[in-house]
Amino acid sequence: MIWYDEYYFLLVIPAMLLSLIAQIMVKGAYRKWGKINNSRGLTGAEAARRVLAYYGVSGVQIAPIAGNLTDNFDPRSNVIHLSQGVFNSTSVAAVGIACHEAGHAAQYAEQYRPIAVRNTILPVANIGSSAGILLAVIGYMLSARFLMLLGIVLFAFVVLFQLVTLPVEFNASSRALQVIGETGMLEGDEYRGAKKVLTAAAMTYVAALIVSIASLLRLILRSRSRR
Repeated sequence: MIWYDEYYFLLVIPAMLLSLIAQIMVKGAYRKWGKINNSRGLTGAEAARRVLAYYGVSGVQIAPIAGNLTDNFDPRSNVIHLSQGVFNSTSVAAVGIACHEAGHAAQYAEQYRPIAVRNTILPVANIGSSAGILLAVIGYMLSARFLMLLGIVLFAFVVLFQLVTLPVEFNASSRALQVIGETGMLEGDEYRGAKKVLTAAAMTYVAALIVSIASLLRLILRSRSRR
């Protein structure tokens, strides 16, 4: 069966363990630097506003959102949503995370090209995420090669989407750290702490990509063995 085979244990499980480690690292970094307040007393919301001002971005709102590490920028409503532990928090982690989300707002304002590419891929990637593996499995079970290949192609768009997402996320963090450093929001250990939080968060995207690549390779290898 496709769900239990050597490729699953050789490819997918190690990748999933790597993803788990990445999640542990980001939670650990957030937990540590979420307890240390920045010396300037800046809240996450204030830090985000400074990044927007640095890039001359206007018309973007900053609003609180429920949950933990649920921070995001919604380009449809032009709102930066900051979680409860970031919006009013003066922690080093809060400043880093808020500035990262403001970095995304700056990307959209400047029409950062990888975002346009990612948005083009998104509709097919959404289909691939919900139906790609399922179609490949059904095709494998029924010996329907076309169906299996269709599932593989659709899931390949998920991998492509995640690949294009990497420069978007790394660039948002780079923008955040640039503003943090140049404007003196954080200095010394505080700056390094924010960088550790953002680096750990970025590694979760890398790990997710590796999991998807491993899953795609597994499907391809299983399709070849079905010939």
